[in-house]
Amino acid sequence: MQPYELSLTAAADEIRERRLSPVELTDSVLQRVAQAEPHLHAYVTIVAEHARRAAREAAHDIAAGRYRGPLHGIPMGLKDLIDVAGTATSAGSRVRADHHAPADSTVAARLREAGAVLVGKTHTHEFAYGLTTPQTHNAWDRTRVAGGSSGGSAVAVASGMATFALGTDTGGSIRVPTALNGVVGLKPTYGLVPRHGVTSLSWSLDHVGPITRTVEDAGVVLNALAGHDPRDPASLATPVADYRPIAGTDLTGLRVGVPRTYYFDHIDPEIEAAVRRAIDRLQALGARLVDVETPMTRYIQATQWGLMVPEATAYHQGTLRTVPELYQDDVRILLEAGELMPAGDYLRAQRSRTLMRQEWARMLQEVDVIAAPTVPATAVEADRSTITWADGTVEDVSDAYVRLSSPANITGVPSLSLPVGHDAAGLPIGMQLLGRPLGESVLLRVGHAYEQTQPARDLAHAA
Repeated sequence: MQPYELSLTAAADEIRERRLSPVELTDSVLQRVAQAEPHLHAYVTIVAEHARRAAREAAHDIAAGRYRGPLHGIPMGLKDLIDVAGTATSAGSRVRADHHAPADSTVAARLREAGAVLVGKTHTHEFAYGLTTPQTHNAWDRTRVAGGSSGGSAVAVASGMATFALGTDTGGSIRVPTALNGVVGLKPTYGLVPRHGVTSLSWSLDHVGPITRTVEDAGVVLNALAGHDPRDPASLATPVADYRPIAGTDLTGLRVGVPRTYYFDHIDPEIEAAVRRAIDRLQALGARLVDVETPMTRYIQATQWGLMVPEATAYHQGTLRTVPELYQDDVRILLEAGELMPAGDYLRAQRSRTLMRQEWARMLQEVDVIAAPTVPATAVEADRSTITWADGTVEDVSDAYVRLSSPANITGVPSLSLPVGHDAAGLPIGMQLLGRPLGESVLLRVGHAYEQTQPARDLAHAA
């Protein structure tokens, strides 16, 4: 096994025990970047010399007894919405062609303090306003979409071009690409991870979270990210936990909600079968399955778009009016549509969200977690715009991908996506676990328990 193939936790153990140096790990990852990046296009910017210098500094500090913890010397990618001092934050757009960040975002600063090594900035759908990341190819099949908008981060981790990465999630943009590329993605509770220095899509729906190879790795990264920052008005001033899950597979007494409605409607049969097998596995580990009714399903799509579209348009109002030609057509059309939305529709979406949060809180009193598919279809061909379901219903690809993930953004509850198999074409299938606000520890415990019963996952092979 090459160092770039190690999970974060395994690499950290090797570094801590002085069996692997950060320099060796970083060189291995950069060699993998040289091999795979020309085929996958996960990165918009690669800072190889900066990474090598940071790895040497990490090795020196560790040798001198100044080990900072499990992220020290670990190579990472950051989505190109996340400011890093002196580095461009283009957000995938010509609008930002001349932008350079004057200071680190909160999350970049925390990861730097933890000793992580930046490899580069990863591609995003323009301003995170899409579910495909068209610049980037799927790590398992280059002819298929990577998913978005954090597609670059997911592909970098899935292919070994980063040991972990950060993404952002407004309607599923961490969980969708991680499901499509066979890695783990965590959308934390709204406000748990500060967003200061992160380009916004929709401020009342935006989240920042980790993309990793294992559930345990996600907990390690979340430990470094979580915590109050007064510069983010939505940041929660609540104590943070130790999110790294303990070893063990006993789920006795845990109540797992299995949705009767919405989450298993209009999905690929192979996905349904894989997710239900994974849920049965949780039951075999001691969990009790409880049927639950997903509340207010008829309002989910309207609420998601009713919040996101006007907030995105408000953020882009100045440049949309002065340099509209610099936006890609798909994003420009969505932003212009936001200018036509009446204020009353936005207020109704806010009211719907309030009611939805109340109903989800009631549902989550009955169970500890909810288990459901992350996306209804595996990665589609890059030139495909719609999905036709068995009953003849035709759905836009982006609408399909956001459909099962957006409820967690509307309600703000945490959601963890993890791989649970592959379809007949060899494409990854993801299951998401949803929990109560600030219930990340429970999600990570359940996901880790499931993961420990499964064979070790290989890296993607499309490169």
